[in-house]
Amino acid sequence: MRIYVGNLPFHVGEDELRKEFEAWGKVESATVVRDRYSGQSRGFGFIDMPNREEGEAAISGLKGKMLDDRTLDINEAHPRPDRGPGGGGGGGGGRRPPQGGSKGKGRQKRW
Repeated sequence: MRIYVGNLPFHVGEDELRKEFEAWGKVESATVVRDRYSGQSRGFGFIDMPNREEGEAAISGLKGKMLDDRTLDINEAHPRPDRGPGGGGGGGGGRRPPQGGSKGKGRQKRW
């Protein structure tokens, strides 16, 4: 069973997250999601527990628990919806006319 854990304090790592859930049963993995550039926690993570009953007990036992003045948001994780093909892209528009220069309209000689 995969469990979503939200509203985590930013200093909490995988080991501390794992310890919170091991009181309820076997934990296969604990992951804190981090920003890919800075490496800082994004404030949520996932727990994988192989036994569904233990996972459900952990959810009901830890939901709403305070951890460093933050109330944990815990529920069963669901797969992300399929976004379909895509990626990349971004428009761009037409070509911009050159700026400045000595040719073109708008330039007048003064006598």
